[in-house]
Amino acid sequence: QVQLVESGGGLVQAGGSLRLSCIASGRTFSTDAMAWFRQAPGAEREFVAAITWSQGSTYYLDSVKGRFTISRDNAKNTVHLQMNSLKPEDTAVYYCAAGPVVAGISRNYDYWGQGTQVTVSS
Repeated sequence: QVQLVESGGGLVQAGGSLRLSCIASGRTFSTDAMAWFRQAPGAEREFVAAITWSQGSTYYLDSVKGRFTISRDNAKNTVHLQMNSLKPEDTAVYYCAAGPVVAGISRNYDYWGQGTQVTVSS
C-alpha cells in the first residue's frame, strides 16, 4: 500500500500562485509515476501533470503548460505542484495519485490522496 497526503490548497486571486505538496509513504518503490489530477464541480477528473521518480520526466495538460511546474524530492518522497498565473478555471479539488507508469487517465493510478481544494477568485 501507498499512502498519499496532499497539502497547500487554498483561496487565491486570479494571477496569484499556490504550491501543492504530496507526501508519499509505504510501498513507494512499487510506483514510478506521481501525478496531479483535478476535479471541478460537475466535471470529470482531469489530468494536470505527472512526473517519474526514476527519471524526473514531466508531463503537463496543455492548458497549464508554462504556468504549472511539477517537481519531486526523492529523499523526502514528496512531489510538488507550483501553480503560477492562476485562473478562475483552475478552481477544483486537486488530487495526488501514484501508479506504475505515467498515464493521462485516472484508472491507471492505484493510489490517491484525499484531495485539496484550490479556489481562484476573479
